[in-house]
Amino acid sequence: MPVIASRYWNMVHGWMPEDVKQDLEGLQTMRILGKNMSWFLKMKELSLKYGLQMPETEEYVYTNFIK
Repeated sequence: MPVIASRYWNMVHGWMPEDVKQDLEGLQTMRILGKNMSWFLKMKELSLKYGLQMPETEEYVYTNFIK
């Protein structure tokens, strides 16, 4: 499962929407996250178009250490 990254924790801070608009670093982080998500989805679409298959999902293996 791909994990799309940004540049820091993906959040903005503020009690009210007006407060959030003042968190310039948080807003920038969210913009970068959105751009990275968009890029990833475009690359996924292209790779499937040209025949690159997604990896097979393995059956889950569970380990129980309590005996």
